[in-house]
Amino acid sequence: MRASPYPEVASLREAHALLGLTGPAEGAALTLAFRAAVKAARPDLPGGDEDRFRRVIAAWRVILTHTAPLALAAPTVRPPSPPVVAISPRDAIDGGVAEVRLAGRTLRVRVPAGLRTGEHLRLKAASADGEDLYLPVLIRGADGLGAIGDDIYMTCPVPTRLLEDGGRLTIDTHDGERSTWIVAGHQPLRLRLKGLGLPARGPRPQGHLFVTLQPCEDALSAAEDLLIRFTRVWVPDRMAA
Repeated sequence: MRASPYPEVASLREAHALLGLTGPAEGAALTLAFRAAVKAARPDLPGGDEDRFRRVIAAWRVILTHTAPLALAAPTVRPPSPPVVAISPRDAIDGGVAEVRLAGRTLRVRVPAGLRTGEHLRLKAASADGEDLYLPVLIRGADGLGAIGDDIYMTCPVPTRLLEDGGRLTIDTHDGERSTWIVAGHQPLRLRLKGLGLPARGPRPQGHLFVTLQPCEDALSAAEDLLIRFTRVWVPDRMAA
């Protein structure tokens, strides 16, 4: 049987001492200590010694047999990323309640009006160590609305005839109906309705609502829409009479 080229190390304590450790170590600290010790003992470098070099390697092997495999791998453990608080544009405008999955639990958190994407919502004493937890906010488009920065965006179908001939356009916004005048043959494809964006919050100003006009042959004019609404209400009354 061929003898081992590495001398025996009497104990785990001796093995730690050979690596320059004053006590047990694991993970990255253990790996760094071994690398430093084996480099200092290399016989091909000034100050090195072949016998010490062999003993350092033997010490490393002894420690390996007494250390859990996961500890030896020394993975870099990163704290889990905080969950994102996803809210709708209406929640960002009016405030509301959002659900957040945190540590296996579903929490309902109050969302104040005026939050922007990229801001953080503070949950008091919600972290594992009892500290405040700051969760990033993301506004996701919903109900035909989107949000960028301070502003809200939406699309409004408009009859091609109205864009060509001009006339009054009624837009059903999140804050009720708003009317604007379309100039025949000369109108922007996007309108700005001032003050209908996200509300002012801290240093952030009041935003605006930007409405993209989408030409549509099937879209009803304001008069046609009003006639349909009137018919739906009036016909049942006439039949009941």
